[in-house]
Amino acid sequence: MHLTIIATGSRGDIQPMVALGCGLKAAGYRVRLGVPETFAPFVRAHGLEFAPVGGDVRALVESDAMRRALQAGERPVRFLRNMLRAAAPEIERAGRETWAACQGTDAIIAAPLTLLLGYFVAQKLRVPLCLASLQPSAPTRAVPSAGVPPPPRWLPGRGLYNYASYYFTGQLFWQLVRSPSQRSWSSLFPGERLPIWGPRLKEALPHIPMLFGYSPTVLPKFADWGPTQHVTGYWFLDRDPAWRPPAALAEFLASGPPPVYVGFGSMNSRDPEAMTALVVAALRRANRRGVLFTGWGGMGAAVSDDIMPIDAAPHDWLFPRMAAVVHHGGAGTTAAGLRAGIPSILIPFGADQPFWGRRVRALGVGPAPIPLKQLTAARLADAITAATTDDAMIRRAAEIGQQIRSEDGVGNAVRLITEWLARVSRGPYPDSHHQPS
Repeated sequence: MHLTIIATGSRGDIQPMVALGCGLKAAGYRVRLGVPETFAPFVRAHGLEFAPVGGDVRALVESDAMRRALQAGERPVRFLRNMLRAAAPEIERAGRETWAACQGTDAIIAAPLTLLLGYFVAQKLRVPLCLASLQPSAPTRAVPSAGVPPPPRWLPGRGLYNYASYYFTGQLFWQLVRSPSQRSWSSLFPGERLPIWGPRLKEALPHIPMLFGYSPTVLPKFADWGPTQHVTGYWFLDRDPAWRPPAALAEFLASGPPPVYVGFGSMNSRDPEAMTALVVAALRRANRRGVLFTGWGGMGAAVSDDIMPIDAAPHDWLFPRMAAVVHHGGAGTTAAGLRAGIPSILIPFGADQPFWGRRVRALGVGPAPIPLKQLTAARLADAITAATTDDAMIRRAAEIGQQIRSEDGVGNAVRLITEWLARVSRGPYPDSHHQPS
């Protein structure tokens, strides 16, 4: 049986999907990943079929338009609007390429950002559709949608606020992507119009299996979710066993106490040199050595006896050798920090990152997140000191890490997908009589 996984985003969004694809391949499926062309070598190196869905993610992230979008910080509506405007040409391209990527497949597994278009493609091809998400993406009264601030404590009906936020963000997202999606759809099917209000999600969601690739130790399944929603555990892709660290990095780690990792992944800083100076000042105020990930323009390459810049290293090797990790709060980096069993300090830039920052604090494995616009050397130094000296926090992080390392998220997801596919047959989905449970 042939399965196609469609996803978009940065390395932290794609790597868990590659892990899931590898698990499915090991279970006997043929697996194609429809992801941005940036990741073609990465996907093929793991023996999976590749199909382009979008172009050079790094070029988009480093563009002036995307830099302006990131200035919105934690204001979710403005952040999403500006981000999607910057990405409009890529969205139009991705629409056409999603259709091409899904040809000849027996089922589609879509990440949240590709779910809406994936829904229409699945209907057109008459194949079933499954959601694979790294964040809570199904309506619940327990927490708001990951891109929405939590309701104020004084607000009555906070559960209703949380529940409605999923439909609000889904509709906002659809309205922002509808025009470029329609242009790509019209190029494929002249005269066909996508619905103004998008898929009938309230009717469709209960019939779309949803797999959430995070740990139940971090966020258990909510009481108001149904039998089609599953928290599987994280989808980790471990490094190549033959990988070896650069000599300079190995020597640095051996030359003193465990350092603090600081890296912001694919997030761009408006002033990388200023960000680097701030981070170095914070590390020195906290009297800690540091490993700095230069990333996609997030920081420069400061070099000294107590600072080691790196451009890449597998998190599953690097993080357990750190005293703490400082990062932007992306789902993938958050998962790696928690798995390593060390405290995490989150500096959210936007999107789902504030959500994970709040969750890390609630778990007791890190101090309060510091929003990017409130970041100072003094605040970061205080957070680093707390994360590296608070015995209760250090102990709690070790406990959470041990629990996460005992879970088999990929195995659980593969089992659930296999059970789902055994129940469904080809046919219109999910708006006809064919509605898998």
